[in-house]
Order: sequence, then structure tokens, then C-alpha cells
Amino acid sequence: MLKLRTWTALALSAVIALPLGEARSQGAWPSRPIKFVVPLPPGGSPDYLSRLLAERLQPVLGHPLVVENKPGAGGNIAREFVAKQPADGYTILMSESSHVMAAGIGAKLPYDPIKDFEPVSLAATIPFGLTVNSSMSVHSLKEFIAYAKASPRPLTYGTAGIGSPHHFAVELLRSMTGINVVHVPYKGSAGIIPALLSGEIDFTIAAVNSLLPHFKSGKLRPIAMAGSSRTAILPEVPTIAEAGPLPGYTVDVWLGVMAPAGTPRPIIDRLNGEINRVVRDPQIVKERMNTVGLEAVGTTPEQLLEAMKSDLAKYTKVAREAQIKPE
Repeated sequence: MLKLRTWTALALSAVIALPLGEARSQGAWPSRPIKFVVPLPPGGSPDYLSRLLAERLQPVLGHPLVVENKPGAGGNIAREFVAKQPADGYTILMSESSHVMAAGIGAKLPYDPIKDFEPVSLAATIPFGLTVNSSMSVHSLKEFIAYAKASPRPLTYGTAGIGSPHHFAVELLRSMTGINVVHVPYKGSAGIIPALLSGEIDFTIAAVNSLLPHFKSGKLRPIAMAGSSRTAILPEVPTIAEAGPLPGYTVDVWLGVMAPAGTPRPIIDRLNGEINRVVRDPQIVKERMNTVGLEAVGTTPEQLLEAMKSDLAKYTKVAREAQIKPE
């Protein structure tokens, strides 16, 4: 009888202790460093924002966010890596619009860009602008479109590669205006500016943060912004939608934080709250984000998911009409 009572007591204590241990385990997140994966090399906007967030989140989370750059295959290496990690909150991804653009052109991906990720926050956008060499005699979008249509040859435009935001931005403009253009892809965005400065290409739609020094020197000229609203960086430059006017034209290039699908909602909510606190801080926005050409946003997980789904549908249509196919 004594032996039976002992085993019963031990079994009962185990049953009671199990959920308590689980609760403590769940409540302790994070209990170790978090890996923050970036799909591009150091130095770009995704890397910069990841390091800014890592710096600001470590004090409040109590553990470091270790930024790990995994460039290659247009960002697919990093995304596949994160998609296959445990959904425990210890691996997150700083992704960008290319996250869904690759799927839009029909690339065979080792992950599903929607189903394999848990959205956290659309943290910021990178303003893209239609830009020409100042030697081109155009100063507005209407003048640019007229110039392109009157040109005896197709205008050339530079991009960071097939299926890049630059590529989609110009092809959407071409589909809405009928201008005759020829795509000149480079291996990454670094080749675009020298080509535009030298006259190797006629124009581009690219991130204005890298173009600002050349706007100030007068060598390049911003014509119109590709996003859904004007940017605080160049407030006097209208959007393509309003300058055309071309209602419906918008290419918002975003930076969004994601986690592997199935990551517990309390962890997602904690990350969302802390990230949004950083990117909505007026001082951080003014001194650390706008100065490098980033516009702060900070959304709910559901809003990032909606942006991903909407962009996937839009870019799939653009790719089909422009016959953009994976390399």
C-alpha cells in the first residue's frame, strides 16, 4: 500500500509540474540570443535597419539579436534557411519586396513566400524614384513620357536584375504609358548609378537614398517617385501616379520582419510591439532612418501579410503581361 501511494504521489506531482514547466518555458522567451537573418550583404538598407533594430531591441529583450547576412540567389538562400528553422522565436528574417517578386515571375522556390512565414511588421519603405541624367532635357513625368515616345530608339533602363523592384517599376510604367524601353540588368544595384552617370543607360527607377549625392551635385535629376505617396526625403518631387496622372501606379519597396510559420502569437506580438516602438520613435526616424533614405512605417502582422498577398497578385500580373521570366 505504501509503495502504491508513493508511485501515485510521484505521478500526480509530475502531472502538476509539467504544465508549470511549460508555462515557465513559454514565459521566459527570449532566454538566449536571437538570430536576425538578412538576405543581402552588409551595407544595404535591409542590413542597416536590421542592425538598428538589433541595437535597440537588445536592452528590452535582455538578449542580443545577432545579425547574420546570408546573401545569394536573389535572397532565396536566406529565406529558405529561415523558413526551415524551428518556429520558436529564435530566428527572424528581415525581408523585402523581392520576397514575393520572385514568386511573381514564376521562379521555382524552395519555400512558399506566404505560407512558410509568420509576418511580424512592415517596418519601413525605401523610396524609389524615376531618375535621368541631367543632360536629358526633361523635368517632369509628362515631358519624360513625351520624350520616350518621340525617341527614334527605345530608351534603355538599368536594374539590379530580372525580377528586381527596379525591373517591375519600369515595366509597370511601360504597361500604363506605352513607352518603348529596353531592359539592361546589372548584377545588383551597384552598377546602375555609374551607368546612368556615364550615359550607358537613359534612366532608372531606383532607391533614392543612393542617388541623393548625385541629385545634390546636379548630375542626376529626380523626375517622379514610384511609391504611393511623396517622400519626406524629396518632398517637392511628385509621385508617378499624381504627375502622370497615372492612377493605380504604385511600387512601394518595403522592408518587413518575418519569422518561420507557426511561431507562437505571443512572441510575434512582442516582436511587433518592440519593433514598432523603435520605428515610430520621432528621434530615431529623423536621425537614424530618414538620413539614410528609409521611411518608417510599423504595421500589424496582418497588414504586412496583406501587403505581401497584394504585391504577389500585382507583380504576377505585371510579369505575365511583360513576359518577365526567371533567369
